Amino acid sequence: MQKVSTFLWFESGVEEAATLYTSLIPNSSILEVKRFGEGMPNGLVVLRFTLDGVEYQAMNTGPAGGFTEAISLSVVCDDQAEVDRIWDALTADGGEESMCGWLKDPWGVNWQIVPRRLLELQADPDRDRADRANRAMLRMRKLDIAALEAAADGR
Repeated sequence: MQKVSTFLWFESGVEEAATLYTSLIPNSSILEVKRFGEGMPNGLVVLRFTLDGVEYQAMNTGPAGGFTEAISLSVVCDDQAEVDRIWDALTADGGEESMCGWLKDPWGVNWQIVPRRLLELQADPDRDRADRANRAMLRMRKLDIAALEAAADGR
């Protein structure tokens, strides 16, 4: 067990969420599921899972749970196909797109789906090029690598 981990409170659906998350990110798995007996509030389930080797804990809490943009999970993607795959899976079935590569999944967890190429463009020593990429990013929902590169190049 990891010494420090993030603990997420879901209103419901914690097992479904963890199953989806671990299916999307390589080197991820559900480590432990604890189901507590009848009479426990909200069908209490507590579980541990990893996303790319980083451990999380989560449980169903009922209406006391809930997420805000103050906490988000950020995924750095290697290419547009990975951006599209993760974005589409997390916005399906009730997820919501936001701006600048942010989304809210069907359980209300906030995610940032960031192409590695954006980080490279933002670090470009040509600050005008980096600024053009950033301005383009601010107009997007799901981030589009080709459009970011075109903007950086002034096209």
